[in-house]
Amino acid sequence: MDARMDLFGNPVAGKSLKHLIAAGKALADSTLPASTRELVTLRASQINGCAVCVDMHTKEALHAGESPTRLNLVAAWREATVFTGAERAALELTEQGTRIADAAGGVTDEVWAEAAGHYSEDELAALVSFIALINAINRFNLITRQPAGDYQPGRHG
Repeated sequence: MDARMDLFGNPVAGKSLKHLIAAGKALADSTLPASTRELVTLRASQINGCAVCVDMHTKEALHAGESPTRLNLVAAWREATVFTGAERAALELTEQGTRIADAAGGVTDEVWAEAAGHYSEDELAALVSFIALINAINRFNLITRQPAGDYQPGRHG
């Protein structure tokens, strides 16, 4: 598959993506656990069918020490016993926040309350920001048909 556009080679797209990447780096300083961030970005990317981000976040998570078992079970997290209650709440929030068009009203009060029971307000802010950010990046990649498979951990900082 050939990309429709060189996102980083195009001055407009490249500038936009650099700002999105910078936002992600700023959010990485939050107290939201790094493993939760990777699970959330991986799950949203799976839902959206963004192979570039699935490739990147799987490799980054493995590089950071995440277990292959947990990564392999992200797509079926509801039936898996390897995720904490907090991670399950984050994954549910991610699914509802990613599938906004599929549910009237977006994220339910119950899902929000469950996440709020596990995370501080600042961590919730980071979680919501990561969900929004990865959905935006997924769309850049999908619209322009970016190919996947050659990502090397650490490429984006």
